[in-house]
Amino acid sequence: MAKPGTRMIAGVFCALAVVALSVTKTSCAETPEALADQVRAAETAFAKTMADRAFAAFASHVADEAVFFGSKSPQQGKAAVLESWKPFYEGPKAPFSWKPELVVVLASGTLAHSSGPVFDPDGKRVGLFNSVWRRDADGQWRVVFDKGCDVCNCTPARS
Repeated sequence: MAKPGTRMIAGVFCALAVVALSVTKTSCAETPEALADQVRAAETAFAKTMADRAFAAFASHVADEAVFFGSKSPQQGKAAVLESWKPFYEGPKAPFSWKPELVVVLASGTLAHSSGPVFDPDGKRVGLFNSVWRRDADGQWRVVFDKGCDVCNCTPARS
């Protein structure tokens, strides 16, 4: 027969083993590559909202304190961003599209950067977007900064 404290110690070790396994499982699932894949999927879904003409879905990807840099001035806060982007969602055809090419996530897994081309309705590359994503407390990635620019046909600087 086991000593009275042995069962308690065994129970504590079992509980610690379960915690250690769950922490290891979470850490392995959130490698830098896996986190980048999450952000790439979020950016792709964000872009799909334009093609699908789904403004409410667009809004779900925008952080409450987001800043989007527009042609005139930055829109600060989700309400301002949504107001400035609402016209892009009116009408049957999307005025532009975009897709992520580069995604980089901080080692902390809390912030990420995505960038890629912007296309006109005919598929011609007309710009480049840069977005900063934050993983919120609910685990969802949302855009906190977004800025696009026209395609640059500049000649390289001389060294």
